[in-house]
Amino acid sequence: MKKWIISLLAVPILLVGCNTNEKQSEVDTNEEPVDVSALEVKVDILTPDEVKVGEPVELAAHVTQNNENVEDADSVEFEVWESGLREQGAMIKAEHAGDGVYKAEFTFNHDGVYYMYAHTTARGLHVMPKKQIVAGNPDMSKVLPEQDTSKEDTEQMQHDHSQDEHEDSHENH
Repeated sequence: MKKWIISLLAVPILLVGCNTNEKQSEVDTNEEPVDVSALEVKVDILTPDEVKVGEPVELAAHVTQNNENVEDADSVEFEVWESGLREQGAMIKAEHAGDGVYKAEFTFNHDGVYYMYAHTTARGLHVMPKKQIVAGNPDMSKVLPEQDTSKEDTEQMQHDHSQDEHEDSHENH
């Protein structure tokens, strides 16, 4: 009986002792530090600060990563709204024009202070720079103040991103 118990204990000990871990941890031998800013997708809005009323305006954004043009952005959309009236804004899909530039047309139909986001999704990142645009000669005393929407924008981006992941997971089934 003692031999049987010793045998039961010895077998697992021998198995553990014989188990050689063939995986050796890999060491990153890259001596150079990684420049995180090189990974960042940058969007420069090219649309002028002041535009005429009633004439088509070119909305444009230049998309780069590591100082190179991004020709394969997943999506570039311009969100345009009059100050204080974001819920009445418009989303305009941009077309790739080459050299990392994405363009769309929009006509401002009356004098006012407007804002524009260039919603850009490229290479797994979403960036949305904002620009103020003055159309015509607005009466600044009648311009509604722009609300700080940075918290709402962040929440909307997170919601949109989680919706994309949710849709992607359903596509894979």
